[in-house]
Amino acid sequence: MALPLLPLRSLSPFPASRRIAPASRTCSRVFMSGPLGAVATGDTFTEKSGYLFELSATEADSLMEYDPSRIATVYKRRPLILVRRLLQIGFTFGRWFALRYLDSVNDRSDEMFKIRAEELRQILVQLGPAYIKIAQAFSSRPDLIPPDYLDELSLLQDRIAPFSNDVAFDTIEKELKLPIDQLFTEISPEPTAAASLGQVYKARLHRGGKLVAVKVQRPGVQAAIALDILILRYLAGVIRKVRKFNTDLPAVVDEWASSLFREMDYRKEADNGIKFRKLYGSLPDVSVPDMYVDYTTSRVLTMEWIEGQKLSEVNDLYLVEVGVYCSFNQLLEYGFYHADPHPGNLLRTYDGKLAYLDFGMMGEFKQELRDGFIEACLHLVNRDFDALAKDFVTLGLLPPTADKGAVTKALTAVFENAVARGVHNISFGDLLGNLGTTMYKFKFRIPSYFSLVIRSLAVLEGIAIGFNPKYKVLGSTYPWIARKVLSDSSPKLKASLQELLYEDGTFRIDRLESLLTESLRAKTEKALVEKPVEDNDPRMAIKQILSFTLTEKGSFVREIILDEFAKGLDALGLATAANMPFATSISLFRMTDEDVINLKTLRHLLLLLSGIRNDESFSQENKRSNPYNLQQLNLDEASLVLGQLSSAQEVLPFLSVFSELSPEMQQRLMSLPGDLARRLISRATARTVRRIFL
Repeated sequence: MALPLLPLRSLSPFPASRRIAPASRTCSRVFMSGPLGAVATGDTFTEKSGYLFELSATEADSLMEYDPSRIATVYKRRPLILVRRLLQIGFTFGRWFALRYLDSVNDRSDEMFKIRAEELRQILVQLGPAYIKIAQAFSSRPDLIPPDYLDELSLLQDRIAPFSNDVAFDTIEKELKLPIDQLFTEISPEPTAAASLGQVYKARLHRGGKLVAVKVQRPGVQAAIALDILILRYLAGVIRKVRKFNTDLPAVVDEWASSLFREMDYRKEADNGIKFRKLYGSLPDVSVPDMYVDYTTSRVLTMEWIEGQKLSEVNDLYLVEVGVYCSFNQLLEYGFYHADPHPGNLLRTYDGKLAYLDFGMMGEFKQELRDGFIEACLHLVNRDFDALAKDFVTLGLLPPTADKGAVTKALTAVFENAVARGVHNISFGDLLGNLGTTMYKFKFRIPSYFSLVIRSLAVLEGIAIGFNPKYKVLGSTYPWIARKVLSDSSPKLKASLQELLYEDGTFRIDRLESLLTESLRAKTEKALVEKPVEDNDPRMAIKQILSFTLTEKGSFVREIILDEFAKGLDALGLATAANMPFATSISLFRMTDEDVINLKTLRHLLLLLSGIRNDESFSQENKRSNPYNLQQLNLDEASLVLGQLSSAQEVLPFLSVFSELSPEMQQRLMSLPGDLARRLISRATARTVRRIFL
């Protein structure tokens, strides 16, 4: 539920004389289609959702949790209501599409475009909450929805017609079991915001005097949504059967419906808000409202009042990056994520923080799926499409029996051009669009969890695109993914990093450099986001690399770098000895192909640690090696390495950073030469023994 964007009207004291009698729970009124006339609890929004009918207390309670069989049982007893709803949906959309068709025939499409957009919004309001929720998912995608339609759909976020205040206040008193003047000293005379599931009032608690937002659920909304979901679920099954989709479309509907039903239980929303605040409320410049569980029931939710502007209406690059970092934590660190981050639920507070609202629709991302998602991103960026095909099996997108060779070729064709432009230019929306044909051809499955994850990421990118058309959510998220891969203690991710860096036994220094470079872009400090550090500052690059590799989290990468340094120094010793006149005929000093690669790796490592970006492709350089001039190549390579080692200009930035490191890091750095010497001696000894006796 979105809170208002502008300063609210002043609060009004509630009359002390106001009292109501306890309401009967023998029946529940639900609006389903057609005119109602004068109905005490009716409003424009609710009246247009349907016919008035009554549910027994047992039936109403059976719809508190999402259960397709129970919903079917309830409406099988009311076939006329089901038929009327189907006719209403078919007629309403049919008439709109017919008008759009006539516009195109009469060459008036452009002229009537804005009018049809407004009509579509009105249709969605008439059809009710389920359709508004679907539309909200698209209201944050300016790259997919035309501007006129986007403007209209955005009105569905918090500008739905409110229902009766009397009904709302009666609901508060009934649910909280106290007269309203004993609950609040003040309450706004009108709702400050109204949405598809409920509306919000601004109030001041009688006890403690805190300003709070009180959300009250619309009457009959669960039964209305249950009927629409029953219809959508049936249509999903028919479409799957007719089109022979491999994806379990009814299961996708079930996942969305389950989340929507949880959203309608405000006690669960309060629990979600408490968990969300505990996990992410301490992140820099993230604000999460406090929940007042003593003033919360299944139909009334009371939370801390937060004011601000929609994030989509303020050009704040820093808060977008804060949102990316928070989303990274939600999806890939803890797996508990906000599945409904439309613009009405993301505010820029007046003190410059990013506030999250509405915790009804949340998702859980299991650890194995989080690891699989990270691996898929790594393999995509590094163009390892064979591994990407295996990742799709892990994520449940492909059956294990799929022809992975054919899938790899298809993925290469789909993603090669997109990835070639660089990770910062990969559009999440484009990837999904390009993948569509391949998904259909190879009968990809869309797991039920996947739809919520994709929606969460797509909405985030859509919000940012609204004021920065070049924004790419994957490009902003990848630095955090790179940092996690380099520093995570998970055995699975360590194995993935090892596999990524060692291709066919050969160390890919270019991939390590890419990961380190990207991980250093993961910043939350406001000054660094608003004024990025220049890429050509070697001193800063050295400091950042050391600050990471000398920490406990960087220990795995540090061990890899030390091993590769030992291999490279060993190869340097061989190259130096092999070029002496007396050593040409001694096999003990013979350089192997592996030694040549290790020598090149050493040179690239020295460039990396001196803060100089190497633009030459390491893998392509290896392919250009000339085996017929190996001795000259070794000599040239060794000369380059020795030149780097003796260059004061490149060593000075490294030394100047030393004093800025913490004492613990300085001590760890001082211990590295001894550790490196032990590895070098061990390697040289093992090689000498092997060549003499084997």
